[in-house]
Amino acid sequence: MASLDSVSIAILLGAVLVMAGILSSLLALRFGAPLLLVFLLVGMLAGDAGPGHLQFDDVRTTYLVGSVALALILFDGGLKTRFASIRTVLAPSMMLATAGVLLTALITAPVARYVLDLNWTESLLVGAVVASTDAAAVFLLVHTQGLRLRPRVGATLEAESGTNDPFAIFLTLMLVEFISIGQSSASHIALEFIQEAVLGAIIGVIGGRLVVIALNYVALPQGLHAPFVTTAALVIFGGSQMVHASGFLAVYLAGIIIGNRPTRAHNSVVTFLDAATWLAQIVMFVLLGLLVSPHRLLSSAGGAVLVAFALMLVARPLAVLICLAPFKFNWREKVFIAWTGLRGAVAIFLAS
Repeated sequence: MASLDSVSIAILLGAVLVMAGILSSLLALRFGAPLLLVFLLVGMLAGDAGPGHLQFDDVRTTYLVGSVALALILFDGGLKTRFASIRTVLAPSMMLATAGVLLTALITAPVARYVLDLNWTESLLVGAVVASTDAAAVFLLVHTQGLRLRPRVGATLEAESGTNDPFAIFLTLMLVEFISIGQSSASHIALEFIQEAVLGAIIGVIGGRLVVIALNYVALPQGLHAPFVTTAALVIFGGSQMVHASGFLAVYLAGIIIGNRPTRAHNSVVTFLDAATWLAQIVMFVLLGLLVSPHRLLSSAGGAVLVAFALMLVARPLAVLICLAPFKFNWREKVFIAWTGLRGAVAIFLAS
């Protein structure tokens, strides 16, 4: 009975936390606060340093939940992306998603080295972890905050945020491997990157096409189309990760393929994914908040804030200006893209 009671208490507390995150979104929308930050604060208040005093330090569970949540967020973003709108901005988006991530990491690294007293490899690792924009934050801003962006600017931000996570994750893992093993050849790094990107793209395109065929030719009972598509997205993500391909790139491309083809029950699939994505974001940020220990952060808060300011005010703007120089964006569009390179769960997720 004691074990059953502990399970019941865990279910109750988890449901209460998620409900608190949902209800807090009403206050956030009313006062214009960033929604994802509110969910993070709910988790921090419920944690061991807040009034909730919940003891939670399971990084493995957080990593698993974060993986599923980010996969659903990227898939939902791809599902809502019209290929016609991103076709014209494919080149600048890919430039920001690859060279932009690398430049951001390289410009942030010297600041991290001297402020946090790290060696060069560790400083590059810090730069790589914080270099990618967060798909959850960017999609939330573009789709739900009522912004009237120029189509080219909005499409560039969406395509960049959907495709830069794989490169940031690859860069982070390569630096971790270098720190752990102590050596890594340029050819090995190039082969790893090609394998992740190419295999991820192939699996995403094939997986997306197979889901479209299944939706149109398999007579599923009413109401099962949306759960089928959602689980198919996770199958594509998990299968890609198993063969060391980029699951994040695969699931984003699969979403684009499915969203741009005529399929049965398209509206119900989009509505279901909206709800699933919201729930995934809330659960992920509440768990990340539970992991935070404010008293442990105080010792490095000053240096971390300086690195954050360098990232926002120097590294990101310079990377955007350099990457978009060959393209016909005016200075106001470049400044907006630079400032809207929002960071969110990806950096915390990579750190875990």
